[in-house]
Amino acid sequence: MPRIALVTGASRGIGRAAALALAVSGAHVIAVARTVGGLEELDDEIRKAGGEGATLVPLDLRDFEALDRLGASIHERWGRLDALFGNAGVLGELSLLSHLAPKVWQEAIDVNVTANWRLIRSLDPLLRASDAGRAVFVTSGAAHMNRPYWGAYGVTKAALEALVLTYAAECASTSVKVNLLSPGPLRTRMRAKAMPGEDPASLEPPEAVAPLILEMLSPSFEQNGETVAFRRRDSSPS
Repeated sequence: MPRIALVTGASRGIGRAAALALAVSGAHVIAVARTVGGLEELDDEIRKAGGEGATLVPLDLRDFEALDRLGASIHERWGRLDALFGNAGVLGELSLLSHLAPKVWQEAIDVNVTANWRLIRSLDPLLRASDAGRAVFVTSGAAHMNRPYWGAYGVTKAALEALVLTYAAECASTSVKVNLLSPGPLRTRMRAKAMPGEDPASLEPPEAVAPLILEMLSPSFEQNGETVAFRRRDSSPS
């Protein structure tokens, strides 16, 4: 029986790369994203790569009740979840904290923090039902830099880290392992928005981190409560 893996933000960037790699490795992927077209393109890629296709779930992570229903649907169909990759996130706006629009701040809180708590709340029983439940959430060095103008993103990633590490501590005596992944700068749409003057050719594509994601979500990965950083192959500083 294939492992059941859920990926948020699966329609592009790191999430798409992770979903494709998981599917090619034999997992059945539950792909979550807002854009139906992007999910359908992912499904086509999975099938072209020899996979059996994914379960496509178009939803906005701010629809918290839908996240509750998602957990119930997974329980009804599979009775367990083997891997959770919490990848979806928003940058917000690069702005002075005092100039941030309340709706921008709230979106960052909702997507980067609250949605991941709601996923944990909804999916924890399913991860515990697996013989080797694994959960990985994407963080950023911005959580610790306290960089000017990066308040919405940095604050919410710091909160996400506290959330995930607390959850990891609560899972310490179980078969569930919970960790953070810091992928560093990769050639993604969010990175281009944050660094508009940067040459994208100087960055590795999201696919470069996929092997590490597969490793961290595998039953053999026994670390818990760790932050694992992706290192570029050329070892240059990020």
